[in-house]
Amino acid sequence: MPVVVLVLAAIGLLFLAIPILGLLLRAPWTRMLELLTAPESLLALRLSLVTSLAATAICIVLGVPIAWALARVRHATWIRAIVLLPLVLPPVVGGVALLIAFGRRGIIGGPIYDWTGIQFPFTTWGVIIAEAFVSMPFLIITVEAALRGLQPKFEEAAAVMGASRWVIMRRVTLPMVLPSLIAGAVLCWARALGEFGATVTFAGNFPGVTQTLPLAIYSALETNRDAAIVLSVVLLLVCAAVLIALRDRYFRRLS
Repeated sequence: MPVVVLVLAAIGLLFLAIPILGLLLRAPWTRMLELLTAPESLLALRLSLVTSLAATAICIVLGVPIAWALARVRHATWIRAIVLLPLVLPPVVGGVALLIAFGRRGIIGGPIYDWTGIQFPFTTWGVIIAEAFVSMPFLIITVEAALRGLQPKFEEAAAVMGASRWVIMRRVTLPMVLPSLIAGAVLCWARALGEFGATVTFAGNFPGVTQTLPLAIYSALETNRDAAIVLSVVLLLVCAAVLIALRDRYFRRLS
């Protein structure tokens, strides 16, 4: 490699690594347990786990059929564009879009509120909806890639033997893409766990109700810098663990 390329690569690596190393070096490791077990931290941790797992479940139920359709339907360019839009959409714009769709006077939220009195904005359900909205594309693109890589001969053999489409999907296709489904679900969960912009716009920042870990970090920066650093380190370690766990077993399947 040319020396210029190596120098630029080293500068880029330092640009990415220094902030992470700085966060780890400035972390108050001796007070880690004390700050993590503080009531406000435990509330944020518990809420983040509950909402991110619920959002991941929703993404699996709705995202796998979408991935299936994208992998099997021809000329699905516009559908794929809609599916991938949350990946590049500014989080605040996503939150505003969710308000228009699911707010008390929204396209969907309005009729639901009028009929049942149930509202989504500024509630825990609002957090789950926001997290599912921004994280579902990660699951979809992972499962779609696996479905496109399948050899059709196994499904065709099951069809020749008289298996129905539902049986083929449940007994043949899903087991073959299960590793990629797990990888997509883990990536989806990690993205939901770290969601901030759409959540604060659509659900607000209320401790114990909508204040997840990223929102707790944002609030703690003004009052307790050490707590903000500790919670940031927790999210950093979770994301690093996800990448390390998926590196060899799953990412290689997608390359």
